[in-house]
Amino acid sequence: MNKGFRYIIYSLFAITMVACSGTKYVPEGAFLLDKVAVQADNNDTKSTDLSTYIRQKPNNRWFSVIKTQLYIYNLSGRDSTKWYNRMLRRIGDAPVVYSEYDTQRSQEELKKAVQNMGYMGAEVYTDKKIKKKKIEVTYRVASGKPYIVRSVKLDVKDKKIAEYLQNDSANSLLRPGMLLNVNKLDNERQRITSFLQQNGYYRFNKDFISYSADTVRSTYLVDLTLHLLQFKAYTDNEPSDHKQYKIGKVSFITDYDVLQSSALSSIEINDSIHYKNYPIYYKDNLYLRPKVLVDNLQIRPGELYNERNVQRTYNNFGRLSALKYTNVRFFDTQVADTNLLNCYVLLTKGRHQSVAFEVEGTNSAGDLGAAASVSFQHRNLFHGSETFMVKLRGAYEAISGLQQGYSNDNYTEYGVESSINFPSFLFPFLAADFKNRIRATTEFGLQYNSQQRPEFSRKVASASWSYKWSNSRKSQHRFDLLDVSFLYFPWVSDTFKQKYEENNQSYIFEYNYKDRLIVRMGYMFNYNSAGERMANNTIKSNSFSIRAGLESAGNVMYAISNLTKQSKNSDGEYSLLSIPYAQYIKGDFDFSRNIVIDDKNAIAYHVGVGIAVPYGNSKSIPYIKQYFSGGANSVRGWSVRELGPGSFPGDGNYLNQSGDIKFDASIEYRSKLFWLLQGALFVDAGNIWTIKEYENQPGGQFDISKFYKQIAFAYGLGIRIDLDYLVFRIDGGMKALNPAYSSGKQRYPILNPNFKRDFTFHLAVGYPF
Repeated sequence: MNKGFRYIIYSLFAITMVACSGTKYVPEGAFLLDKVAVQADNNDTKSTDLSTYIRQKPNNRWFSVIKTQLYIYNLSGRDSTKWYNRMLRRIGDAPVVYSEYDTQRSQEELKKAVQNMGYMGAEVYTDKKIKKKKIEVTYRVASGKPYIVRSVKLDVKDKKIAEYLQNDSANSLLRPGMLLNVNKLDNERQRITSFLQQNGYYRFNKDFISYSADTVRSTYLVDLTLHLLQFKAYTDNEPSDHKQYKIGKVSFITDYDVLQSSALSSIEINDSIHYKNYPIYYKDNLYLRPKVLVDNLQIRPGELYNERNVQRTYNNFGRLSALKYTNVRFFDTQVADTNLLNCYVLLTKGRHQSVAFEVEGTNSAGDLGAAASVSFQHRNLFHGSETFMVKLRGAYEAISGLQQGYSNDNYTEYGVESSINFPSFLFPFLAADFKNRIRATTEFGLQYNSQQRPEFSRKVASASWSYKWSNSRKSQHRFDLLDVSFLYFPWVSDTFKQKYEENNQSYIFEYNYKDRLIVRMGYMFNYNSAGERMANNTIKSNSFSIRAGLESAGNVMYAISNLTKQSKNSDGEYSLLSIPYAQYIKGDFDFSRNIVIDDKNAIAYHVGVGIAVPYGNSKSIPYIKQYFSGGANSVRGWSVRELGPGSFPGDGNYLNQSGDIKFDASIEYRSKLFWLLQGALFVDAGNIWTIKEYENQPGGQFDISKFYKQIAFAYGLGIRIDLDYLVFRIDGGMKALNPAYSSGKQRYPILNPNFKRDFTFHLAVGYPF
C-alpha cells in the first residue's frame, strides 16, 4: 500500500480514538448534545425549513461527519496556565452541554412557526435518547389539519385607495383556498405598502394594514378580512384619508458633508446655477456637468411620488465613480389643495485621482517568476464621472525544461493598457428614452504587450469598444461591439522552427506563430439568483448562477473580401494589409448551483461546456481562443494545460494540449472548519477535444461514440482561507480515471494510487466556481 494512504488511515484511526473522549469536559450529571433532528409529518412543514428555529445545536461536524473541533478541544489538558492547552481550546470547540430550557424554547418556537403556516392546532413533541453521557433530541411536529381561507374581503374606508386596490386585485397574494399562512399575510401587507408608495402615498406604511379572521363553526374554514386604516397624525386626531403627494421642486446640493449636521441650513453653499429648471448648488466649483446630474435623476417635478423612482435615482448616482455618497431627502409642503414634496439630492464628492502599485508572484506550469505594475486612475476626467485608467506592467520568469539550442532561458514581458469608461450609453441614433432604460456604461480600451521568450518574440496590440449594463441586481450583460487584436512576431528562433518541421507540425507553427489579425464581436450574460444575498463570499441560501457567452470573428471582413474578389495568400487565406485574419464562432455555457445543508455545510456543483468552430478564412482556432483542461479551476488531478485533448497523453509541448471543445463538471462538499478556514471535498470531471484530427494530437478528435470514455475524473481535498474580501485556496487533487490509457492499472489510478504520479497541488485565489 502507498505510504501516503497509510498516513491517511493512521490519521483516521487516531481521530477515531480521540472521538471516544468526546465527553471529557462534560460535567457529571450533564449530557453532551450529540444530535438534533426535526421530523415533520407533511411536505408543507419541511424539516429543513424548521431547523432554523432550533435554539441549541450540537458541536459543528466537519463535512457533517466528524466533530473535529470538539476533539481538538478535548486534547487540551486541564491546566489552563500552559500555552498549548490555551491554544487547543482557542482552536477547538467546547462541548455543547444539553439545556432543558433551550429545548423548551425550541419546542415553543417550532410550534409557533408551524401555526403561522396555517396549522393552528399544531403540536411539537420531543423525544430524547440517552446513551452514556450523550443525548440525542428529536422534535416531532404534529401539524394537524390546516385552516383554509374560505373568503377574502377588503375593509378600506379611503375611497381612492380602495379604487387603487380594486384595480390591482389581480396581483394580490390572498386567494380563497389558500392556507391561513401568517407569513403570506405579512407579505401582502408589504406588497400593498410598496404599491401605494409607488402611487404617491409617501407616508404610508404597513402598520396601517391589519387582518381579522372569523372561523366557521365546526370547520377549518376562515373568512379573512383585510382592514386598511385611515391616517391619524396623532392618537386624538380624527381619522382622515391618506395624503397623495406629488413632487414639487427638485434641487441638487453637490458638496454635502455627511459628517456635519443633517440640517440643510448647515450646508455650505457659495454659488448656484439652474439647468432645465433644476437648481444646482455648490461650494467652490461644480465638479459634475449639470446634464449628468439631470440625466441620472428619475424624480421629476409634477409627477406622483414613486418610491421605485427614488431607488432608481440612488442606483444611477451610485454608478458614478466621482461620487462617494448620495442622499435623497423630501420635505412636506402644501400649495393650495395640493400636497407637494420638495426634493433635495445631496451628493458627496469622492476621491477623483489615485495611484496603485502591485507586486505579485507568478507560477506558469511550474515556472516561477515575479511581476509588478503601477496604475493611475482618474474618476472624473471630463466632469461627467468618466473613469480613465492607465496601467504599466512588467514581468520576469525563469523557464525550465528547454532543449539545447536557445540563447537564453528567461521570459520577460512588459505592457501598457489604458481604458476610459463613460457612465452612459454612447451610440449614435439611439433615443434618449432607450438609453435611460438600458443604463449601460461604455468602455473604450487600448492595450500593448511585448513578450520575449527563448523561442520567439511576440507583440500584441488591441483596441476594444464595449457596453456593460444590468437589468437587476442579479443579472449583468456585456456586449463587445468591436474588439481588434493584432499579433505580431518580429522574431522566431530557428531551433523552434526546426522542431516543428522535424515533427511534421509546420501547419501548427504557421498558424500560431505568424502575424494574425482578430476582429471579433461578442455577448456575455451572467445571472446569479443570490443577488445581494452574499456574505463574506459565502452564499447563505440556496442559489444558482448562469454564465453564457457567444462571439464571432472575421465574418464582415470575409464577406467584403469575397465581394471585392481579393486574392488569397499562399496559405489560401484572405488578408488585410497583408495580415491574414481569423474567422470562427465560439460559444460557452456554465451552470453552477449552491445547496445549503446548514449554516456550516453546503454542496456546490457546476457544469460547463464550450465549442469553437473555425471556418471560412481559418483552418484552426487562434491559440489564445482555444480551450485547455487541468489546473486549479478545471480537473484538479492534472496541472494546467496537462490534460487532453481526448486520449492524447501529451508530448511535453503545451501547445499541443489545447482543443476546440470543452467539458467541465465538478461537485464540492464545503464545510466551515474554524476561524477563517473552510474545507472542501471535491470530485472533478472533464476534458477537451479537437474538431479535426491532427497528426500531432492522436486520439484528440471528438467522436460522439467514444468521447464519454475519454472524460477524466479526479478527486481531492481543499482548504480555503476566507478573508471576507478575498479567498485563498489550496487544493490537492488525485487522478481517478486517466483517459490517456485505454485499460489497465494506469487507466484507473483510483484503484492503484501513486502520490508521485497522480497527485497535483494547486494554489489559487477565489472559489473554482
